[in-house]
Amino acid sequence: MKVKAYLYGALTTLMGSIALQPLQAQQQSADAPAAAVSAGAVATARAADAPLYRVVEGDQVDADTLKGWKTWRAMACDRCHGPNQEGMVGPSLIESLKVLSRDDFKKTVLDGRIEKGMPNFGGTPSVAENIDRLYAYLKGRSDGAIKPGRLKGIE
Repeated sequence: MKVKAYLYGALTTLMGSIALQPLQAQQQSADAPAAAVSAGAVATARAADAPLYRVVEGDQVDADTLKGWKTWRAMACDRCHGPNQEGMVGPSLIESLKVLSRDDFKKTVLDGRIEKGMPNFGGTPSVAENIDRLYAYLKGRSDGAIKPGRLKGIE
């Protein structure tokens, strides 16, 4: 039963991401690696000593981390990873990001792990463009700095 729910969640997520993509993005899937590279440029542009995320009172975050949270919500990642990223049919991202490198995270999200039910999101422009922001949000959750639930920008 658990496997059936997992597959249903993965397929629903995949179908939702396909439906959200503009037709042009689907036709230009060969350009997806370029989108991923440009997303990487965002991280490279940050100063090496700059913090990955900024948090105030656990629920106020910097603009980039807020975009990462919005990407999480828009892609409905909670259907598999749970509303608090603690896992359901997909693994706990709270635990995974304690050991997963940024590069491994990006590879997993953009390329997927089809054999484990994780669809690829490399062809989804909103994910490819916000991959570093998504990582910052989830890393903040994994580090315990960002509380579960609704976030807002730092005032």
